[in-house]
Amino acid sequence: MSSRTIQLALIQMACGPSKQDNVDKALSRIEEAARGGASIVCLQELFATPYPCQSEDHTRFEDAEPVPGPTTEALSAAAARHKVVVVGSVFERRSAGLYHNTAVVFDTDGTQAGLYRKMHIPDDPLYYEKFYFTPGDLGFQSFPTSAANVGTCVCCDQWFPEAARLAALRGAEVLFYPTAIGLLPE
Repeated sequence: MSSRTIQLALIQMACGPSKQDNVDKALSRIEEAARGGASIVCLQELFATPYPCQSEDHTRFEDAEPVPGPTTEALSAAAARHKVVVVGSVFERRSAGLYHNTAVVFDTDGTQAGLYRKMHIPDDPLYYEKFYFTPGDLGFQSFPTSAANVGTCVCCDQWFPEAARLAALRGAEVLFYPTAIGLLPE
């Protein structure tokens, strides 16, 4: 078996109230990572807005988008422009009343290589995700890209080893878990 080196870039950034500013910041970070030699760039969970799940707020559903939609189209264009694989997590509006926390993978030509909907949805203080998201229905996958076979899960999925195992059994060479877990001031 031959070995190869794949340079990865993981982007974790502060998000403000402007969705467009957050998307623009992420696009800038993708460009910076590509210039630095990254083959695959992974953004944080729900990178286009501040993490919405710290309260149950009906107005936050306005941030949800279809896939494809404006945010995923911007990621697709960035992947093609910078010739990198991009993994982005978005608040997907699948249909009226049906929402997911979704990771989308774009290949270096901008084509959508895969889509994964978060399966394990927490409902804990400051993580009221069951208010926002329906559990995923696509299973654990491996998506062939020009850089590697990419497996994606999202955040809480990391605590369930079958997720990684099933993605690896399907051929994933590298696993990404976009996450918004961080420290809150006490």
